[in-house]
Amino acid sequence: MRSKNACRILALVTVAVLSAVTRSPAVAADWPQWGGGQYRNLVSREAGLPASFHPGRKKRDRLGFDPATTKNVRWMVRLGSENYSCPVVANGRVYIGTNDEDLDDERFAPTRGGVLMCLDEKTGSLIWRLVVPRLEIDRSKVSEDFDDMNLGICSTATVDGDRVYLVTNRCEVVCLDVAGMANGNDGPFTAEASFSVPEGAAPVEPADRDADILWRFDMIRDLPVFPHDAANCSILVVGDHLYMGTANGVYDGKVVLPTAASLIVLDKRSGKLLARDDGRISANVFHGQWSSPTLADVKGRKEVVFGGGDGLCHGFEQLSAKAVAGGQPATPTPAFLQPAALQPAILRETWSFDCNPPGYRERGGVKIDYWALVRGGPRTLDADGMLVSPNEVIGSPVVVGNRVYVGIGQDPVHGPGRGALSCIAIDGTGDIAKSGRVWQYTGIGRALSTVAVADGLVYAAEYAGKVHCLDAATGRLHWVHDTREEIWSSTLVADGKVWIGTRKSLVVLAAGLEKKVLADIKLGTPVWSIPCAANKTLFVASQKNLWAVEDQGEAP
Repeated sequence: MRSKNACRILALVTVAVLSAVTRSPAVAADWPQWGGGQYRNLVSREAGLPASFHPGRKKRDRLGFDPATTKNVRWMVRLGSENYSCPVVANGRVYIGTNDEDLDDERFAPTRGGVLMCLDEKTGSLIWRLVVPRLEIDRSKVSEDFDDMNLGICSTATVDGDRVYLVTNRCEVVCLDVAGMANGNDGPFTAEASFSVPEGAAPVEPADRDADILWRFDMIRDLPVFPHDAANCSILVVGDHLYMGTANGVYDGKVVLPTAASLIVLDKRSGKLLARDDGRISANVFHGQWSSPTLADVKGRKEVVFGGGDGLCHGFEQLSAKAVAGGQPATPTPAFLQPAALQPAILRETWSFDCNPPGYRERGGVKIDYWALVRGGPRTLDADGMLVSPNEVIGSPVVVGNRVYVGIGQDPVHGPGRGALSCIAIDGTGDIAKSGRVWQYTGIGRALSTVAVADGLVYAAEYAGKVHCLDAATGRLHWVHDTREEIWSSTLVADGKVWIGTRKSLVVLAAGLEKKVLADIKLGTPVWSIPCAANKTLFVASQKNLWAVEDQGEAP
């Protein structure tokens, strides 16, 4: 079994030419999903955010800090002991995932499970929460490490109108009522009393401050898939359809289900399975799949861009109503027992791009064995002494205009190595490894992060601790800042500042051509999630706490 620290990141676990306008969330005031919007660009229009804040003096109590001693902080709340989900804000509420280690409800005993918290945006008070116990299932159906590390809910919630969509720590998709149980237990799913307790335990009748599950889709049992480490995909809503990654991966270096779905589509109203990819991604997965899908506009049509565990970036045609006809029931029987009319549609792949530059997959005509390297086999080093090997896509592809920006990396347990950041033109079809490459930057190490593209610049972080600023049109490097700490977070650009979490602190840099450090804020525990900015407030989560930061005219 791999170490707990090595596995945690996988829970996480991310521009056109200079004249293009950076895409921002549709509703500038809110930040309702991962990346703020469908294009996943971590850029906010918010202004008036303080360059620094004081989290409060440390205190030996449940909260861990003294609220009376904070500066530029409206409120803070305690999470669990682990946080990889990012805060999102919609319609006066904040949603964030954590684990159940600090669950202060005598009805539920901690089960090494997950919790989604719904908080009041102004006060931080709890409105409702979803409790998801640790997975109880035959370990032959999942990786031995899956849902066994007290990671909690790693997926970042997606808010769409009066619904919240989430992938739980049990690799299931749930649709939640934003009102929780306060307006009754709406269906068709009404078994919350049994859902929120371990299998075989006595049911716990839901109260007003509990979540209301409207429907549920179990990817492990109903597809099926073999998830590795954690299911942390954030759901993409396109019209009435939900797109999400399945977390299908390996066990002991081998793909257990090589034809399993990597990307699926559900009906957002019913949870009905409508479509899936053809299985070729899973057949070539190196390790696991932790990227979230992104929307793109290509020549007047919508496509879905997905970073695969095979190291490729894939473009899929948006699912059409015609393809949906005769889709799959929400709780299907095994595929081999189904008539063809009941099987899901197959998503049409329009293009693919290998994010691994030449020499990463093979050297001198000899294929580099990914798992042989992991197990200490012969290593290939470049001129700078960096390990060169195949990598997967972990962060989300970012779409700006007809360009995709995406990096590659590996689980930190595999050590440092050479990464790459690619800028891809997506106006072609088929294998666009050559025709689609606008530029490719190999001066970056392995990355777990999603980039931010703002004002013609790309801000990208690497696991080893460096933040790179490049020209979005040409890939020319402007500057590098070394935080000297591991980075599992991603760069957020807001109010002329670049925010990035590290193992030791939240680092604030000035956005622009000149490198300038504005603040280095210690929050007591690592900052693995990504902050978000909404309604003149910065929401920042450490492993144990969430702060709502606003400019109160105080000097930290």
